[in-house]
Amino acid sequence: MLILALDTTTRAGSVAVLRGDEVLYEHSGDPSLTHGQRLPGDLIKACAAAGVSIGDVQLFAVAAGPGSFTGLRIGIATMQGLAMARDGRIVPVSTLEAIAAAAPGDTPRIAAWMDAQRGEVFAQVFERNGGEARPISGAMAAAPAVVLVQHEQWLRGATFEGDGAVRYRQDIERGTGEAVRIASDVPHLAAAIGRIAAAAPGRGVLPHAVVPVYVRRPDAEIARDRRAGA
Repeated sequence: MLILALDTTTRAGSVAVLRGDEVLYEHSGDPSLTHGQRLPGDLIKACAAAGVSIGDVQLFAVAAGPGSFTGLRIGIATMQGLAMARDGRIVPVSTLEAIAAAAPGDTPRIAAWMDAQRGEVFAQVFERNGGEARPISGAMAAAPAVVLVQHEQWLRGATFEGDGAVRYRQDIERGTGEAVRIASDVPHLAAAIGRIAAAAPGRGVLPHAVVPVYVRRPDAEIARDRRAGA
């Protein structure tokens, strides 16, 4: 099965083309350009580099969030348009699940942390069996110290992964009070998203049924409520 996968939850994001769980091509985007400027061009280029065409794609997969609100909307809308044109289905994948699935090594427990800006992280803890990551905590958005307290019962023996773990390494070390493994780099997520779709194509939905996973309310809503309160 030929799969086209896209992640637009960060400024750079990534795109991957897979045949089953084999990655034919993966590329990180140019962070100096917006996703609106790069898409769908990046997807067409990725297919060409993999030696296939958009018309060959049998399943689409996209990061459904959490992440950049604007990036999420652009990425999901782009994949919805392509899937509609192909009468195809889309597998929406949690960004935090993709972080856990992409983690190197064989650590069975992953604390996925994504930089949520404003001094906060999006976080969730997963148990990993092979390439499958199963959530054992709820997803939350909060300051690192708050997350460590809320997720404390699941963190023993966990490896921290994601750009949030890299950015807040000192907070994690200080908050856990023990030696923990923390990622030193951040993998591209599109390939992990594609592999998740390959392993569970039944998660695919019709394009209109893809729903963004925000975890935290959009900034525009928060600002609107503040104005209303004032």
